[in-house]
Amino acid sequence: MADSILITGGAASGKARFAVTNFAALDYVLYLRVGEELDTDIKNRIDFNTQKSGVEWDIVHKQTLTPSDEVKDHKFVIFDSVSAYTRLVIKEMCPNESNLNDNTKKQIEKRVIDGITALLDKVGENRGNIAIITLETGFSIKPSDPMLLAYRDILGRVNQRIANSCSEAYFSVSGIQFKIR
Repeated sequence: MADSILITGGAASGKARFAVTNFAALDYVLYLRVGEELDTDIKNRIDFNTQKSGVEWDIVHKQTLTPSDEVKDHKFVIFDSVSAYTRLVIKEMCPNESNLNDNTKKQIEKRVIDGITALLDKVGENRGNIAIITLETGFSIKPSDPMLLAYRDILGRVNQRIANSCSEAYFSVSGIQFKIR
């Protein structure tokens, strides 16, 4: 298994900035973004760091259900994010609320965990390091919408599994990161 760091926190809490800063001087880093487009600030930070250090990074933005396929021979990977990946899996496996039941939730959770495990294994085969970014769901209000509730519960359980298997874990709040593992 790869050396792995989990970075969790709320939206716009500095998770991606922290990951980019940790990998700044490394060459041939893959920044794999499965959610919405890469934030301009993060893109500028990557560009600044790579120019300053004379290194090259690959930035891939792709709505993929098999993120491990994107790793190829990269030794250093930033995966952004488990929360977006979970949304993709939910959308594919349960496109509407009528199919949502406990068995489906368990299948979705397993598929997300299997995808992250394959990603960790691929980086491990390359003898590399990975930073995994995710949203923290522990501070949210219980949603009344069944799909949002399922998302929160699945992501919460997935985050717990990943945190327990990672070498290190950080909680990001207001741009400050706290080592929690």
